[in-house]
Amino acid sequence: MLTTETDVASPAWPAADWEELAAAAVAAALAQSPWGGLAESPIDIETSIRLTDDAEVHGLNRQYRGKDKPTNVLSFPMVAPDLLDSLANTDDGEVLLGDIVVALETSAREAVEKAWPLAGYVQHLIVHGTLHLLGYDHETGDADANAMEALESAACRSLGLPDPYAG
Repeated sequence: MLTTETDVASPAWPAADWEELAAAAVAAALAQSPWGGLAESPIDIETSIRLTDDAEVHGLNRQYRGKDKPTNVLSFPMVAPDLLDSLANTDDGEVLLGDIVVALETSAREAVEKAWPLAGYVQHLIVHGTLHLLGYDHETGDADANAMEALESAACRSLGLPDPYAG
């Protein structure tokens, strides 16, 4: 079973069903991965989504990545990628896959630049963040970036979103 907990931490976020949008994005990303079956397993696979502002993400980016600037999305995996295959064998019935943190101002600016509605762009960022939770990385080489982008594009298509890497 897949559980997504969404916390709208900044009151500046516009009204939307962020819980539903986030859950759909996490499920879409997971479904494209080799671990898609976990969504239907008896264990509870939980992902936490925090919708916040640039100031908080800036601090997290500086603290955990050594980058002194805000970014659109950060992912904090709680399961090492080499342990993902063994999740079905857990004996406690639940696993926290990780946390995804999205910054409003940066995301809103990028959505406008790309001519995407904010909700759709945030879903894309959550797909991207979920793939990071699953061990995918676009900064380790072209082959890894291409693999991650292909999964991301497929997940976005399944959500009715445009291909984030087209054109």
